[in-house]
Amino acid sequence: MTTEQGRQYLVFGATGAQGGAVARTLAERGHPVRGFARRDTGSVPPGVSLVTGDLADPAAVREAFTGVTHAAVTLPLVYDAQTVAGYARNIADAARQAGVQLLVFNTNTCIPDEATPYPAYETRRATETILRDSGVPLIVLRPPVYLENLFNPGVGGALANQNVLAYPLPADRRVAWLSHGDLAAAMVAALDRPDLVGRSVQFGGGEVVTGPELAEIFSGVLGRRISYLPLEVDAFQEGLAFALGGPAATGVAGIYRWVGQEAGRDLFDLDPATLPKALNVGPRPIAEWVAAQPWQQFAQENQTEPS
Repeated sequence: MTTEQGRQYLVFGATGAQGGAVARTLAERGHPVRGFARRDTGSVPPGVSLVTGDLADPAAVREAFTGVTHAAVTLPLVYDAQTVAGYARNIADAARQAGVQLLVFNTNTCIPDEATPYPAYETRRATETILRDSGVPLIVLRPPVYLENLFNPGVGGALANQNVLAYPLPADRRVAWLSHGDLAAAMVAALDRPDLVGRSVQFGGGEVVTGPELAEIFSGVLGRRISYLPLEVDAFQEGLAFALGGPAATGVAGIYRWVGQEAGRDLFDLDPATLPKALNVGPRPIAEWVAAQPWQQFAQENQTEPS
């Protein structure tokens, strides 16, 4: 079913952090939203109908696109080139057959101009090409790195218990940190901007800061001195593997390996005016995001032993 305006939205990754934020934002604005995910994890946003299936299954993807006019695509943390290309072709073919009016693709990270040895960039670059070549009206959004990456037991534990903000970026790297809420607002805005079809928009949040400057913001909000610690990418990858598995952790770590090199030092140093100018979205201040997170849950005194 579609609304009186004739729109039906499809959101890939609707049970995940990024896709879930997009689906939630659309549903809260009263739009009919169908989510697509590999399985029902119980985290479907209210008002979103979920279709489960595998992106590698062309029939499942075609079924998900039935009656869809607008789609938001965020891929899972999979970085095998052949597998991801298959995902992209299935989405492109199904969207074209369904006559989709507009598709917005979130690359999950900025894409360097030059080719890199890291699949986290190159699989998303290849997906862009496949989707664009399909002829489906396409807008590509290339965000940098998410503030939500800081809210996890590893980073949050060091912050709460050692007053250290540890992250796998050199201290001097300038980063336009973005929240998932800002990403969702950008994707929803893009779904209503057919004038941007054919464009790739590389954007970040409203503030561009180095690691120590980010720690200063945390210090001001939390009322105690926070120090920035550039985490070794190998250590970051090892910790991430426990949560995501080895292949996904290796893929994600590649993002930071490139940015840690001289060739990638400016990748996340983005004009803070881009998002408001391109999509009329005002990014959330970093301090406001920090203040909204329950960091105390990572404090040792609030942690209990597993039963």
